[in-house]
Amino acid sequence: METRRDDRIAQLIQALKRTDKLHLKEAATLLGVSEMTIRRDLNGESAPVVLLGGYIVLEPRSAHYLLSDQKTRLVEEKRKAARLAASLVQPHQTLFFDCGTTTPWIIDAIDRDLPFTGVCYSLNTFLALQEKPLCRAILCGGEFHASNAIFKPLNLEDILSNLCPDIAFYSAAGVSVRQGATCFNLEELPVKRWAMTAAQYHVLVVDHSKFGKVRPARMGDLACFDALVSDCCPDDELVAFAKAQQIKLIY
Repeated sequence: METRRDDRIAQLIQALKRTDKLHLKEAATLLGVSEMTIRRDLNGESAPVVLLGGYIVLEPRSAHYLLSDQKTRLVEEKRKAARLAASLVQPHQTLFFDCGTTTPWIIDAIDRDLPFTGVCYSLNTFLALQEKPLCRAILCGGEFHASNAIFKPLNLEDILSNLCPDIAFYSAAGVSVRQGATCFNLEELPVKRWAMTAAQYHVLVVDHSKFGKVRPARMGDLACFDALVSDCCPDDELVAFAKAQQIKLIY
């Protein structure tokens, strides 16, 4: 059984040498197995390919942060926070979606019949937007960073200067009253900070494991955000800070 799994993964790797991604249905047809079989293959022991938003892609590697490792952690907590965040969306809005493993769940929770424009700069978020039939997806291109599957724009003026999102949904790896919102990767900061200046409403969406953590790259003060969405109530210090700064807590 394990040999057959290894053979299937090897065939997927060969296929991905010819394209950047492979839809799950296409992969099943290519290998002559069911989509469920491929899902089981990729959900087993770590493999050099992963499933992101219905597409199979090569697994990114990083010493600090591995997207494919994070996407299986605290899934239900992320989904709960994401559903709450998605409830803020209204038809015909322009929405900015940050990178990370929580934001695709926000997109997943948006009604398929709701028309909106989605702006993003990460591969997994873009693939999630493609699943929404009434979404106008805008991907900000640039230098690709495999560790977190983002495209770092070479010139922020190219696309982003022409956009004013109604809502920006941000992810973070750390949320601290003193240090604010932080993440692992410095290359994420230019687009995050663009959104902080361009969007009208700012929503930080994190699961409870991020509370009290401080990571190397600082996004900004918590006072920059209009709302903080999570799967459960933060600690008393963060609740008091949010009340003082008029940050809406949603959990």
